[in-house]
Amino acid sequence: MNNRAIGFFDSGLGGLTCIPNLLTQLPNESVIYFGDTARTPYGSKAVSTIKHYANQIADFLYTKDVKMMVIACNTITATCLSDLQTRFPEIPIVGIINPAARKIAQICDENSRIGVIATKVTIASDDYNREIKRINPNLQVFSKAAPAFVPLIEEGIIDNEIMDLTIKYYLDDFVRENEIDTLVLGCTHYPIIRKNISRLYPQLRIVNPSYEIIARIKEILKNEDLLAEEKEGENVFYASDLSENFINMIQKILETEKSDLILKFKNLDL
Repeated sequence: MNNRAIGFFDSGLGGLTCIPNLLTQLPNESVIYFGDTARTPYGSKAVSTIKHYANQIADFLYTKDVKMMVIACNTITATCLSDLQTRFPEIPIVGIINPAARKIAQICDENSRIGVIATKVTIASDDYNREIKRINPNLQVFSKAAPAFVPLIEEGIIDNEIMDLTIKYYLDDFVRENEIDTLVLGCTHYPIIRKNISRLYPQLRIVNPSYEIIARIKEILKNEDLLAEEKEGENVFYASDLSENFINMIQKILETEKSDLILKFKNLDL
């Protein structure tokens, strides 16, 4: 048993979509979250820049004595997971792509038409296609970069015509031409617009990696005897730019009041 916090991090607020599922399924666990809101989005940056930023964030979480790090970001997972696991061999570091790939392989067969939408860097890495086919080589996977989603979501432009038009811009032809029946939200920001996507494309089965990663976290904590025995610490949310948008989105995603949150600013732009 281990009551230390789990460290989550993301390029911005997208990784917050993992937290409600974690707190529901593992209510004794505490979270330290870091969102790099000052430097988001990562999805169109050079890989060397992403690795530099990810190392800074991981170093910071390590100073907080977390018992596990969760890369709640597909872009960082695709570019930095193995490097970070080598950098911190003494604690488990979990990426978000493999748990989603395992779920896809479980629910899909060779007749499925799987679409993955993500940032430019995640799509260019081909990690989803490679990981899914490593588990089941017979699956058909199609990929599409949708870079405009993240900045719109970070600005809170969600429940309106602008977001709907952007979704249709990226998905109309992609879904129709590839006959997609299963859509993977390959960026942790994208579950925030899941309702929009479901409304516009009700025929799609949607896979949410932000949800699927929790089973993997639980599995590792149990196997390594790291499950918290009781709720001891508080959930703390750090941001490199503690903007009003970030605060509003935390409240929306976690369905809580600002007064109930521990919010802290941390500048990592070294």
